[in-house]
Amino acid sequence: MKVYQENIKKYTAKTIRLRKVLNRISLLRLAIFLISITLLIYLFYNNLITPVFVVIPVSVLCFALVIKHHNKIAYLKKHTSFLKKINESEIQRENCNLEEFVTGHTFTNQNHPYTSDLDIFGQHSIFQLVNRTTTESGMKRLSEWLSEPATNDEILDRQKAIIEISQKLDWRQDFQASGMHFQSKKSDYHKLLDWVKAPVVLLKNRRIYIAAAIILSLLSLLGLILVIVNWVSSYNYIYFLSFSSVLFINYIILRKVKPIAEAIVETSQENINTLKGYRTLINKIEKECFKSKKLVELQSVLIKSNYSAFNEINRLCSLLEFSQQKPIKKIPIGGNFVYPLINSFLLVDIYLIIGTEKWKSKNKALLKSWAEVVSEFEVINSFAGFSYSNPSYAFPEITEKNHYVYFETLGHPLINSNKRVCNNFHSEGQGDVVLITGSNMGGKSTFLRTVGVNLVLALAGAPCCAKYGQVSNLKLFTSMRTQDNLKEGISSFYAELDRIEKMLKLIERSHNVFFLLDEMFKGTNSKDRHKGGFSLINQISGLSTSGIVATHDIELARLLEEKSLITNYSFNSEIKNDSMHFSYKLNPGICNDFNASELMKKSGIKIISDISNKQTE
Repeated sequence: MKVYQENIKKYTAKTIRLRKVLNRISLLRLAIFLISITLLIYLFYNNLITPVFVVIPVSVLCFALVIKHHNKIAYLKKHTSFLKKINESEIQRENCNLEEFVTGHTFTNQNHPYTSDLDIFGQHSIFQLVNRTTTESGMKRLSEWLSEPATNDEILDRQKAIIEISQKLDWRQDFQASGMHFQSKKSDYHKLLDWVKAPVVLLKNRRIYIAAAIILSLLSLLGLILVIVNWVSSYNYIYFLSFSSVLFINYIILRKVKPIAEAIVETSQENINTLKGYRTLINKIEKECFKSKKLVELQSVLIKSNYSAFNEINRLCSLLEFSQQKPIKKIPIGGNFVYPLINSFLLVDIYLIIGTEKWKSKNKALLKSWAEVVSEFEVINSFAGFSYSNPSYAFPEITEKNHYVYFETLGHPLINSNKRVCNNFHSEGQGDVVLITGSNMGGKSTFLRTVGVNLVLALAGAPCCAKYGQVSNLKLFTSMRTQDNLKEGISSFYAELDRIEKMLKLIERSHNVFFLLDEMFKGTNSKDRHKGGFSLINQISGLSTSGIVATHDIELARLLEEKSLITNYSFNSEIKNDSMHFSYKLNPGICNDFNASELMKKSGIKIISDISNKQTE
C-alpha cells in the first residue's frame, strides 16, 4: 500500500535528523566534561577551593541533564527505526515474502485437527502473515485464536474490535513499536507469574522488621557519628564497641534475609524486560479511547477507580531496578560497591523485600489478567494490521444454520495477489460431500487449503480472503499430509487410518464438523483404495457432518455420483504449445481431461495406448 511507502520515507528522514541531534548532544556532553575538568584544574591550581564546591555540583547536574536528554533522543531514534521496520514488514507481507518472520513452529502439533495440514504454523504460514505481537504471551494467545474456533458472540465482538483498531494506523504501529523495545527471545512470562505467586516471608511480620530496621539504622548512624566525633577521646573504644555490636546485629539480620533479597535480584534480571514491555503496552492501552464492546471491557480490567495497572507495574519495575544495584555471586556483572556499604547501615534489603512482597500480595491475582489483556490487544492489533493491509478481504457472517459454508471470490491469503486465482464455493446441509477431481498440480490440494484456511480465519474473528462469506460455527478436521514414522514403525497408510479414525470419533461426539480429505487411502493398492473411498463416503453421508474430498479416482467419482452420495466438481487443464496449462478454476462435474500421459511423454516415457494388447517379450 502507498501509505507504507510514505511512512518509510517519513521515518527514514526522521531517523537521519535524530542521528544528527544525537551527534550534537554527544559533542555537548564532551564539551561539558572538558570544560568542567579544565575549570577544576584551574581552581585547584590557584588554590580557589570555595568555587570548587559550586563547580562540581553544577557540572554534575549539567552532565546528568545532557545524558538524560541523550537517552530520550536515543530512545526516540530507536522507536522511529522500529516504525520504519514495521512498515517495511507490511510490504513484505503484501508480497508474501515471509521468510524473516517468526514461524510459530513451537505451536505446531501434528495431532491437532487441522493446523499442520493448513500451514497455520511454520514456514510460509498464516502465523507469519498475521503475527504482529511482541510478547511471548501475545504469540501464545494468537496461536490459541488460530487453533480453536470462538463462540458466535465472541466472533462478532472480535470483528468489531478488529475493525475499530484497523483504522487507528498510527496508534497500532506505535503500540507494536513500543513492545519491540523489550522484545526478547529469552522472555519467559510463566517464570514471572510463578515468582509473583510464590509465598511471602517477611510481610506477615513487616511491622516488626521495619521497626527493627529503623531502630538499628538510627543506632548505626549514631554510633558512627560518636566514633568520629570522639575519635581522640579515652572513651572511644566504648563507642566503637557499641557501634561494632550494632553492625554485627545488622549483619546477622541481613544474612538471614540474604537468600530472599538475592532471589529478588535474580528475578529482576530475568523479568524486568518482560515487565517493562507490559508496562509500556498497558500505558498505550490505558491512554487510548475505544468504542467497541470488547476493547472497552479489556481496557476496564486495567483501569478501575483510583487504580491503574500501569502505575502498579511501574512501582514494581522501580523496586526491581533498584534491586539490581545489589551485587550477588550468581550475577557477576551488575550491582555496585556502594549498595553493600549503605545496606550494612540502613538494612536496605529489609525495605526491598517487604516492598516487593507487599506488591505481590496486592497484585498477584491481577498480574495474569493484565498480561492476558495485553495479549488480547496484541492479537486484535495483529488481525487489524492484516485487515488494513488487505482492504478487499471481507468479514464473513456467522450463521446459525448448520453445516453451511458459502464464499464468493475465495482465494488463498498465502498466495501473492498477482498470482492468486479465486473461486466461489458453497456447501450446505448435513451429509453434503463435495468431491473434487483433477490431475496433479491442477489445484485440488490448494483449494482444500484455501477453504480450510479461510474457515480458520473466519472462526477466529478475522477477515477472509474473499469478497463475501457466510459460514456456520464449524469444527474443522483435515487429513492431507499423513506421513510415515520410521521411529514409531508406522506406515503412511496406518497414519492415514489413524487420522480417519480420529475424524469419525470427532463426528460422533461433536456437531457441525467440516472435513477436508486429500487423496484417501493413497498408501494402499488401487482396488482397496477404491473400495475404501466409496465405503467411507457412503458412511459419512449419513452422519452429522459435511466436507470436501479431493481424488484422482475418476471411477470413484462416477460411482458416487450415480449413488447420489456427492456433488462433483473438478479442476481441468489443457495442452497448449506442447505444455500443460492450468486455469485453477473450479468447474462443476467430473474432471474431463486426461493430460497426465502428455506430461509423461515430455519426461521421456513411451506411452502405450492399449496395454491390454501389448505382449511382453
